[in-house]
Amino acid sequence: MPELPEVEALRSFLTDKLTGATIARTELLAFSALKTFQLPLSALHGGEVSEVRRYGKFIAIDVSGSWLVFHLARAGWLQWRDAMPAKPARPGRGPLSLRVVLADGSGFDLTEMGTQRKLAVYVVGDPQDVPMLASLGPDPLADEFDSDALAAILAKAGRAQLKGVLRDQRVIAGIGNAYSDEILHAAKLSPFKPSNALSDEEHARLFAAIKGELNDAIERSVGRAAKELKGEKKIGLRVHGRTGEPCDVCGTPIAEVSFADSSLQYCPGCQTGGKPLADRRLSKLLK
Repeated sequence: MPELPEVEALRSFLTDKLTGATIARTELLAFSALKTFQLPLSALHGGEVSEVRRYGKFIAIDVSGSWLVFHLARAGWLQWRDAMPAKPARPGRGPLSLRVVLADGSGFDLTEMGTQRKLAVYVVGDPQDVPMLASLGPDPLADEFDSDALAAILAKAGRAQLKGVLRDQRVIAGIGNAYSDEILHAAKLSPFKPSNALSDEEHARLFAAIKGELNDAIERSVGRAAKELKGEKKIGLRVHGRTGEPCDVCGTPIAEVSFADSSLQYCPGCQTGGKPLADRRLSKLLK
């Protein structure tokens, strides 16, 4: 799933490609992807792109006052084409969900792999008209997201586990499964530690890790073509998706906790005092 760093890199990429361009046409291939009906996709046709914004994991494109907003969900991606086919695509079972064609013949496709269709597209008069976007928590890279802001978030979360708090888009926008693993590893904190149980030192490490891990990932990603971002993300991860590999800090094998539809990775040596965390999927089966 693209998270804040990759979406920020996409925003930068699209800013360079789209600013000043005119939308010639759109082609909706996965009809379930379009979540709004007040404005049709045709409202974008003939409009000029003036701005591309990021809200958490959402991209919002200003097209002459109408906004094309999309969320790539778990299996979605954006593919840029310097030359789009002149013939419209045909709806089918393929991954293509939406095609946006510019007046110069270039454009981008929004695609989604797998059987679960969660990629979401909105055409609205204001990005805040998108319900999920309007409920987002603060951006962790915003200037106002300081140590005190994080402290207030953790206090309000109570005994909720750090992993879940970091991933909750209503609490902090943009961090998902992968970067929450990376942040907690950098901060040397257990993913199951209660949010309100951090010492001052642990709080400082967590705040530094949030800013540091996200900014480092953005620095690695911004400036790359859209097609390179998935590979760059995977290369840059130190614990997420690396079960069984040695931790590059202490050498302990990376461990995993599995859930019904996801998993987390952590280093027992760095984060849990050498103790393995209970596998929640297995624990549920044993009850």
